Amino acid sequence: MARPIRETPVLKGIDAFNFEWQRAVAENRTPEERAELRKKFQEQVAEADKIIKVCW
Repeated sequence: MARPIRETPVLKGIDAFNFEWQRAVAENRTPEERAELRKKFQEQVAEADKIIKVCW
């Protein structure tokens, strides 16, 4: 049987401010900026895959 899901805590103070600020910055990115960030992220993931070995 699954455990019940707890309520999501409400952000307050500086945490709420930082969240809203980062959300606003992310929404204002141009498609070119988003594509560049995605490319950098994919490069970092590929580099990490060379180092990290996952055992199943």
